[in-house]
Amino acid sequence: MIERMCICCRVKSNKHILKRVAKNKNGIIQVDKTHKLEGRGAYICSLECLKKCIKTKQLNRAFKMQVSDEVYKELESAWQK
Repeated sequence: MIERMCICCRVKSNKHILKRVAKNKNGIIQVDKTHKLEGRGAYICSLECLKKCIKTKQLNRAFKMQVSDEVYKELESAWQK
């Protein structure tokens, strides 16, 4: 079992339970549904952590750039499923 840590609450969990956001070498940030996109990744464990992440701009710090609202909306819709 491969574990990763949520960037908000720092709890380790199976990587396939977490949602991954990836920044590729061209600086494009997107939700990684397959967990196979190359580049720097950040994991979020729950909808509550996503809301905290939005409020504290944790993804902006993780990727050292502004994350667009579309990425947050896509993550939120992934948790709603």
